[in-house]
Amino acid sequence: MAPRQNHRTRIYEDIRARIQRGEIGREDRLIDIAIAAEQGVSRMPVREALMQLASEGYLEGTSRGFALPNMDAERIRNVFALRRLLEPYAAASAAQACDAGALAEMERAVRDSAQTLISGDITQFYRASEVFRNTWLRCVPNPELRQTILRYMSQVQSVRFATMRDPLAHQIIVDGQRGLLDAFSRHDALAASERMLRFVIHGEESFARLSPQAGD
Repeated sequence: MAPRQNHRTRIYEDIRARIQRGEIGREDRLIDIAIAAEQGVSRMPVREALMQLASEGYLEGTSRGFALPNMDAERIRNVFALRRLLEPYAAASAAQACDAGALAEMERAVRDSAQTLISGDITQFYRASEVFRNTWLRCVPNPELRQTILRYMSQVQSVRFATMRDPLAHQIIVDGQRGLLDAFSRHDALAASERMLRFVIHGEESFARLSPQAGD
């Protein structure tokens, strides 16, 4: 049982990390037999890893394996409602807990994001934004809150990637990251909460503006 459990855990963590980095797209299908052959393991631990990811909301089962959840407009609006409730509090707690190492990592990420306003490199922008988000989230003392935010953000990766391609949204996101970094650097919990709420609201406005079905 131990080797199978180890394989399941490793495969689960690998796929979850790929989802969180945006390396798995909406059209991709994760098939247990194919992954097992690629990893050199039996089908069972792969199946168990995929089922766990599905139970946690990262994936959903389809007739052709597992895929990212199908996020319709209503479901995405529900995620934004959840973000407005949770992320300002999470940012406030992170502002009080972040150390010099985390601040330095966020500074590099914001610098990399800002450079893409000139280069137009959306892949770099996405990766830098992920580093920024994952770094401040690591500073959140409450692990359950942290995992909840990571889970629902992973579910809307493809939506976020599409939004980032819009020039206006691109500028708004970079400005939002700069404002959050300033609050984190000053360990100002109130400012971090206010700026995070503004950041989420701007994200929802961008989604509404760019998605024809958002008003349905």
